[in-house]
Amino acid sequence: MSKWYNVGKIVNTHGLRGEVRVLSRTDFPEERYKKGSSLSIFKQGEKEGVPVTVASHRKHKTFDLLTFENYPSIQMVEPFKGSILKVNEEHLADLEEGEFYFHEIIGCEVRTVDGEVIGKVKEVLTPGANDVWVVIRSGGKEAYIPYIDDVVKSVDPYEKVIIIDPMDGLLE
Repeated sequence: MSKWYNVGKIVNTHGLRGEVRVLSRTDFPEERYKKGSSLSIFKQGEKEGVPVTVASHRKHKTFDLLTFENYPSIQMVEPFKGSILKVNEEHLADLEEGEFYFHEIIGCEVRTVDGEVIGKVKEVLTPGANDVWVVIRSGGKEAYIPYIDDVVKSVDPYEKVIIIDPMDGLLE
């Protein structure tokens, strides 16, 4: 059985020509949403997705707007509202060294170079120049770890362990 990875949520339609508004959760929208990309739409509670092929992609404010081949009207995409867009693991490309997919980082245990356990990564934020990893600490308080060489010393996605050298004030 193959694995599926969440790339976004269809939050609404946009216009009359079958465009959908997607709140993205993907690490590489330019790759995931390029024309011809294969995705599947999973409606809430369903185990099988509806396969779709991206026909067009553009950005609008904080959303990605997509159309799919063979879905040319609002009436055809209206039922997709609230659904999750996913990509099959077979469509994931190999990454450069030092690059990771979100699903590889989320759930990793974060430790300092001294061995102190900080917590687990719950989310990856992409505010601009570098990603920021949101770590849930044992007390429930969040820590924000910038993915920069000065802080992140090693990442082992197979063992699900990240080693950091916290800068002054980073974990306060």
